[in-house]
Amino acid sequence: MIYYTSDLNIGHKNAIRFDNRPFADIDEMEREIISRWNRKVSDDDDIYILGDIFYHYKKDKAEFLRKLNGKLHLIVDNHDYEMLNTGAALDRFESVDNLKRIIDDERMVIICHFPIVSWNMKHHGAYHIYGHVHSKVDEETLFMMRQERAFNAGCMINNYEPCTLEELEKNNILFREAVFRSDQE
Repeated sequence: MIYYTSDLNIGHKNAIRFDNRPFADIDEMEREIISRWNRKVSDDDDIYILGDIFYHYKKDKAEFLRKLNGKLHLIVDNHDYEMLNTGAALDRFESVDNLKRIIDDERMVIICHFPIVSWNMKHHGAYHIYGHVHSKVDEETLFMMRQERAFNAGCMINNYEPCTLEELEKNNILFREAVFRSDQE
């Protein structure tokens, strides 16, 4: 199985506030993300983490990553550069890329931490999975919400767990409907 997630921001106290995360503190957030992850993911699954795994994390990053089931693939973002210099943490990843093209159940998927307006093979049915924007609603994210086959993998709109492509689509539709519904009220 292939899963996707983004913007875990483990160690980032302010992420709880600005994402309105349902955790009392960063320790609860860390425990709960690990628990939800491991209930769903087996060691044979591939998980593409689209960046922002940690932010101001004071503990051992490699130890945290060893607690997660699955074969981890990192798509690098703006907060991952410190970790790139940590050999033990990097050893946990099967691959590390800035941008990646994969096949997920015969569907081409373009993966990047940042949203891309015009991704490779977009007009030929390719999907785009991105992170970075969290649950923010602004002009750029509204534009991306209107793109067919473009899905935000941010954990905050995906129940703080890795999701399949089908689950991302469903969660993004629900998020988009909630945003547009509140916009009309």
